[in-house]
Amino acid sequence: MPKIATYKEAVDYLYSNLPMFQRVGSVAFKKDLTNTLALCEVLGNPQNKFKSVHIAGTNGKGSTSHMLASVLQEAGYTTGLYTSPHLKDFTERIRINGVTVDQQFVISFINKLQEIIEKIKPSFFEITVAMAFDYFAQQGVEVAVVEVGLGGRLDSTNVIMPELSLITNIGWDHMDLLGDSLDKIAYEKAGIIKNKVPVIISERQADIEEVFKHKAEGEEAPICFAEDFYEVVLNSDHAFNGFKVYWNKAFFLELNTFPLGGIYQRNNIQGVLMAAEILNEQGFIIPVTALQNGLSKVVDNTGLRGRWQKLGDKPMIICDTGHNKDGIQQVLKQLTLLSYNKLHIVMGMVKGKEPEAVLAIMPKDATYYFCEAKIPRAEKAQTLAEQAKVFGLHGQVIPDVNEALAVARSNASEADVIFIGGSTFVVAELNDL
Repeated sequence: MPKIATYKEAVDYLYSNLPMFQRVGSVAFKKDLTNTLALCEVLGNPQNKFKSVHIAGTNGKGSTSHMLASVLQEAGYTTGLYTSPHLKDFTERIRINGVTVDQQFVISFINKLQEIIEKIKPSFFEITVAMAFDYFAQQGVEVAVVEVGLGGRLDSTNVIMPELSLITNIGWDHMDLLGDSLDKIAYEKAGIIKNKVPVIISERQADIEEVFKHKAEGEEAPICFAEDFYEVVLNSDHAFNGFKVYWNKAFFLELNTFPLGGIYQRNNIQGVLMAAEILNEQGFIIPVTALQNGLSKVVDNTGLRGRWQKLGDKPMIICDTGHNKDGIQQVLKQLTLLSYNKLHIVMGMVKGKEPEAVLAIMPKDATYYFCEAKIPRAEKAQTLAEQAKVFGLHGQVIPDVNEALAVARSNASEADVIFIGGSTFVVAELNDL
């Protein structure tokens, strides 16, 4: 077997030889943990060599993971962070104290495991999870924040035994793989709840909270709902300028310089604060200053991008990776807080996302620029435009994401707003990101 010599060869090998869910969809999803366990066994079970926090949910799990990792960094811990998908480069998936995995490690890891990779044919995600755990173990991280890829119960990351599990929320996404009801989706997410390991649910959802309570009871896992303890409120109802946080109705802290402009981050913040509280009870030392600084510096500390991120002024240009009905609903709610003359939306989606549910809630008075990401799963821009027309949405078909944004810019006045979204992969292709 020829050795891989360069980082480009390594990434090409991962993309071309291993099925990647983000690119090809459900054929890449393995419904058991056999391959991940086999890979970890060959590596000496690195997942058992560091403490971890496991984070699942439909929306917000990425932001929550980055925020908690930033808080732990500010508390002085050598902190690993595993998230997916990446926006610009593969190494973004694996970080220690915000620094991405060394490219040379990626090369040597694949060379080391090439024989077993060829033998068991794991998915792209299975390999990446094993790589992250091996890197964290070798680099001696004290704690790793591990974001679930898809679901929970059968996700490759579910081979860890964490100090704490956290589930952000449940919404309609990946129904073809996780189930056609919120109960079924919640059951899959609840699969990260482990025996006697505390679990936090960031927000109460009356329809499904019994699913979590039942699973936690069966595992003898202490369970709490973060919103019962923390309340995060906007400083202003009319524009975003930070949050005030209350604990058990008493003022706790203020975030005037919080860099993530999405008001939807309120629910994620309360989950992070609850996580820090429980970790403190377990012997971690996370002072309030670490909470304040970790949340305020999350972008600088962890490199988080694409969450209600401002890319320009006059016209204001905003992008967000929200890609399902629940996520986009939050984005649209925030758009109503902005003052503008006209709204321009550069939009693309991927197949399997039930576009009708999203298109039905999109504003009819916006001008649309339908585009498509350069991945096999991308919905054709022309197809999306035709689907959108049924819901009274009209605009141009400009397949290339950056060309679509350039046309939107040329059409917009300084008093307008341009929003880019509908898919993580559309946002990822932006040159300005």
